[in-house]
Amino acid sequence: MGQSNHKTGVLFVCLGNICRSPQAEGIFRKLVADAGLQDRFDIDSAGTGGWHAGQAPDWRTQAASERHGIPLPHVARQFQVGDFDRFDYILAMDRSNLRDIQALARTEADFNKVRLLREHDPLADVASVPDPYYGDGDGFERVFQICFAACRGLLRSLTTPHRRTPSGSSDLA
Repeated sequence: MGQSNHKTGVLFVCLGNICRSPQAEGIFRKLVADAGLQDRFDIDSAGTGGWHAGQAPDWRTQAASERHGIPLPHVARQFQVGDFDRFDYILAMDRSNLRDIQALARTEADFNKVRLLREHDPLADVASVPDPYYGDGDGFERVFQICFAACRGLLRSLTTPHRRTPSGSSDLA
């Protein structure tokens, strides 16, 4: 069919990269693997802050994911301006993360790559994935369910034959 070998880059971003974004990354990786599409995607996560860089995901995030059979081998890292070059879709967990990432955009194309993850969940009642860090264990399960619904919608939108690219032009998946 003449398709290029370019992998669609998908980056999930939260504040510290130990709760929401590694969970979304793990869920999306699992959905992509279950669909047999690993060769089509470059998937990662990052945080707008760097204070957890080098750490594993929060143990409560890991526990929630492992209950659903999803391991989280990710190591936290901070978002870098170069991520705009590597990733086609940069999905922020909340409006604060969205603004922080957009503030680093060098071009309009960079700026347009950044969206809220929950835009991909048609049943979402709010735009943000809540940060469970200072809450109890139930918050981590709730975040898992929110991320799962949004990641399922994201994969559907990225594998639909005529999807829209971040720049707004039509693209055949």
